[in-house]
Amino acid sequence: MKAVVCQNAELDVVERPEPTPGRGQVRLTVSRCGICGSDLHARHGLDAWADLAEQAGYARFGRSTEPIVFGHEFSGEVAEYGPGCAGAVPTGTPVVALPLIRGAQGIDAVGLSAHAPGAYAEQLVAQESLMLPVPNGLAPDVAALTEPMAVAYHAVRRGEVGKRQVAIVIGCGPVGLGVILMLKARGVRTVVASDLSPGRRALAQKCGADVVVDPEQTSPYTAAGDRGHLDDIPAALDLALDTREKLDRLPVGWWHVWRVAEKLGAAPKHPVVFECVGVPGMIEGIVNSAPLFSRVVVVGVCVGADQFQPAMAINKEIDLRFVVGYTPLEFRDTLHMLAEGKVDPSPMVTGVVGLPGVEAAFGELADPETHAKVLIDPKSAAEQPKP
Repeated sequence: MKAVVCQNAELDVVERPEPTPGRGQVRLTVSRCGICGSDLHARHGLDAWADLAEQAGYARFGRSTEPIVFGHEFSGEVAEYGPGCAGAVPTGTPVVALPLIRGAQGIDAVGLSAHAPGAYAEQLVAQESLMLPVPNGLAPDVAALTEPMAVAYHAVRRGEVGKRQVAIVIGCGPVGLGVILMLKARGVRTVVASDLSPGRRALAQKCGADVVVDPEQTSPYTAAGDRGHLDDIPAALDLALDTREKLDRLPVGWWHVWRVAEKLGAAPKHPVVFECVGVPGMIEGIVNSAPLFSRVVVVGVCVGADQFQPAMAINKEIDLRFVVGYTPLEFRDTLHMLAEGKVDPSPMVTGVVGLPGVEAAFGELADPETHAKVLIDPKSAAEQPKP
């Protein structure tokens, strides 16, 4: 079979042996595979990621000197079952799968390890227990987006955004666009999207953002108008004192009312901010500029060192949350949201390319005005991304 191998930052289409599924595994014929932003970074930065993974106890992450087949966002068809499989899904059935497989040495990340080649290929091996049939005749282009959209779904769930709260998405690349789509699918009424790129801002509007801003011209934290957010410490102190004095006028002890209000969820109004850029300085910028009591969900992956002043976050009582991946249930639910038309990620997809065009696609994806999400069709001979 043909596959795109990355080794020493070089991308080459090579012939590789047809993969053989092990126990509990299934061989898939790849229909589509998304080029993820993490793949772009991994081409030159795989060793830094591997060092971080090793610190967290996983020593089988890919290294730049190893032949790595990227591709963890994929859809395909069942081709062959390995030993010990239930085989409940007939061969030829369209499926998706979480990008993890279990081998003799443990569980490996598909597309990010030499031990688990990914879907920049005509075929790959997946774990049967993590495989899901694609419902409702969902197109393979959309089914392949289950994985990145599950990342966005997990981030939005972790953000715990109320429908009447303001959600602010910083960065409108594929991750940010996915977050916007999931916020709107969850019924959030006001989504502010911020990006320096006019092209990305246009895509944010297509994905449902209610307010779109260029951060060099307009602050995303004030773009939705006056929502009662507290912008400085004096405002927070005034609110505390005013509330205390108002409750004193009631015929019951003010502390009883305050306690009941807290149980009902009463709290100072604040936005939920999603950091979807992942470069040094973004967290500090958000901590310094966001309103008091903001909840900040860090979705963008920053591999390099970063810094911010904890005292500023403390003074503002910023709620800082980091997210990674998704659960198997979130992956399943995302697939069904796509299949039922509750989320339409088609505006994200700006091109399709064959295996011979992967290197060209990597180059074009570096320009935010050119592409957002490019899919690989292993059956295509296209050497440039085509709409």
